[in-house]
Amino acid sequence: MRRKLVVGNWKMHGNLAQNQGLLDALAAALNDRTGADFGVCVPFPYLFQAQAALTGTRLSWGAQDVSEHAQGAYTGEVSAAMLNDFGARYALVGHSERRALYGEDDERVAKKFVAAARAGLIPILCVGESLGEREGGVTEAVVARQLDAVIEAAGLDLFARAVVAYEPVWAIGTGKTATPEQAQAVHAFIRERVAQASRELADRLTIQYGGSVKAANAAQLFAMPDIDGGLIGGASLVAEEFVAICMAA
Repeated sequence: MRRKLVVGNWKMHGNLAQNQGLLDALAAALNDRTGADFGVCVPFPYLFQAQAALTGTRLSWGAQDVSEHAQGAYTGEVSAAMLNDFGARYALVGHSERRALYGEDDERVAKKFVAAARAGLIPILCVGESLGEREGGVTEAVVARQLDAVIEAAGLDLFARAVVAYEPVWAIGTGKTATPEQAQAVHAFIRERVAQASRELADRLTIQYGGSVKAANAAQLFAMPDIDGGLIGGASLVAEEFVAICMAA
């Protein structure tokens, strides 16, 4: 049976003092919870703080991005090996904000995925459609294109290390949330798309939902058969809210 996985994406928020209070609260509330897996993806400067606060607990930590390059003259980039130095378990790749604001296309996302997986990290591959694409009836085509680019570049062996996060762009930070049924439909599509390459891999693939998940709607979303947890944005910055979401898993 697939375990639920809830990961908080702090985005570009926090400072040392705020982070410490949040990390301590999460560790205290979740360390003895064994029914699901939990983690946080923090800004690069705070990886050391997350490592120090969470080592020895049941919570994992990771980064919000990773370079496709192993090393070299790439000022400002952070490699997968550097993330390993801080004990990172996860790396987000292809988040909608990276795609929309920084022009990351499917090819670059696939290269980042491969770099992370080869380094032993668990890539959390983000896929999803914009409001215009949903209204245009091309959600499945967009998600299939994003998935296929990575599967083709990585191959099944590396893709087996992955988590997929479905994040409808129109529901991120807007307060809008896909209904459980809408989210389930896309999650089921993702699983069946992966099954075209490997049914065994599809059956054990963790597929998260990301898009304005809150304590009030988490249980309904996580109850869907193909929703295996959440990639949580703003709600992960409030300890009580994030803990409640984790409890729903």
